[in-house]
Amino acid sequence: MSSFHVENFGCRATQADGAALERQFESRGLSRASSNDADLVILNTCTVTSSADQDARAAIRRVQRQNPLAKIIVTGCYAQRAPEEIAALPGVTCVIGNSHKHQLAEIALGNPADGFIPVANLTAAARSPEREARLFVSDIFASDIFVSDIFAHTELLAAPVFEFANRESGNHLQDRTRPNLKVQDGCDNRCSFCVIPSVRGHSRSLPVSEIIREVNTLVGAGYRELVISGINLGRWGRDLAVSSQLSALSENRSFVAQGHKPEFRQPRFENLIRTILAETQLEKLRISSVEPMDWTDDLISLVASSPRIAKHAHVPMQSGSDAVLRRMHRKYRPWHYREKIEKIHAAMPIAAIGADVMTGFPGETDAEFEATHRFIEELPFTYLHVFTFSARPGTPAAAMPDQVPVHIARERNKILRDLASEKKQAFMQSFVGKQLEAITLAQHSPDGKFTEALTDNYQKFFLEGRHEANRWINGHVESLTDGVLVGTAA
Repeated sequence: MSSFHVENFGCRATQADGAALERQFESRGLSRASSNDADLVILNTCTVTSSADQDARAAIRRVQRQNPLAKIIVTGCYAQRAPEEIAALPGVTCVIGNSHKHQLAEIALGNPADGFIPVANLTAAARSPEREARLFVSDIFASDIFVSDIFAHTELLAAPVFEFANRESGNHLQDRTRPNLKVQDGCDNRCSFCVIPSVRGHSRSLPVSEIIREVNTLVGAGYRELVISGINLGRWGRDLAVSSQLSALSENRSFVAQGHKPEFRQPRFENLIRTILAETQLEKLRISSVEPMDWTDDLISLVASSPRIAKHAHVPMQSGSDAVLRRMHRKYRPWHYREKIEKIHAAMPIAAIGADVMTGFPGETDAEFEATHRFIEELPFTYLHVFTFSARPGTPAAAMPDQVPVHIARERNKILRDLASEKKQAFMQSFVGKQLEAITLAQHSPDGKFTEALTDNYQKFFLEGRHEANRWINGHVESLTDGVLVGTAA
């Protein structure tokens, strides 16, 4: 094998995993290539909806058709959830779940560690229930399967992902902006509709030292804005607190034996933010999605007061109905959520405030949907990500009664998207005639007359003329055209 191609599907966390996979192969001397030319094609899948599964299957068929000599490796969340289903598809060489993604290159290149010996090849004496759990190669599949209990794994892949990366132009700095670094993976919540915990495992955090090293490397390379992300980002550090306490106990047994009680400082997300600001020269830090219960007063104050933190808050909501939130097993009530959003808006009046919202959750009545619609109308959202419920196998919601007909769920989806569009339009219009700080991207408008930029508060901004990428510019907003702010460098 001399070349590889990684294709990512789904969320930023999957993209971050894909970047880490690229590091694995490059460290072993392989070069990148297009999916049509690569010897090894890795499909890094998503499974958050049924359409995500369909996209992965379509990609397998496409690669097999366009590059029939390639070895196709399927990994990611879909591979973790339904490995046998994927292994049965024509063209698939190997299925590697999230549980073994951290050693994917080792497996794909034929050098697996002892822990990866297929169960079918083990002697009876070497077998054990633990080893055999779900790590196997079945005689009925042509593909190898490497999947085990995700909750038994503590690994976390981490590598920066670059927005607007242009892989074909040599991957130079000017072709990449706004790196995204995953600092947390997994989730300990058990929302009734969500399959993610079962395919990504327990919440686990990248240690502070590794985060600072990555950030300083990126700053040293010239990047000015960094996005930190995770599956449940606000829970960063909780697992580190447990491991550090166990370590402290083992090192201070005599201290404990004498009756003293050791004091432990639990790493908190806010502390991570302060450490990044204190120990790096990063010009701008952007925080991706954080659950409402993790938007503490301290975090809101920190984001509002620091000019080095982007004025942007994404706060997943899912529903504005108390009854629906309870069926979803969400950990907050509408009044809790309202309080958080109002505090964020009061502290940062020009901040972008966004949310994830779901329509068509099982049992959602007209009155419950109307409660969500009214809730959104009353709050200062500037954008929404609206999703239609998709039943995921094995989740409690998939078996709930009163499943909402798809056509009704989609109608509700459109109503909320229309409302979100109105709110976004009004928010953007409020900046006409004012100045905003924005970072230039590597993209240009279709006619080539403008350079695309992104404002501190997450608005697309077309600046007249051609400007070098990765530069902070104060722009004067002259108009709002086709959903984009248009202006000139101040």
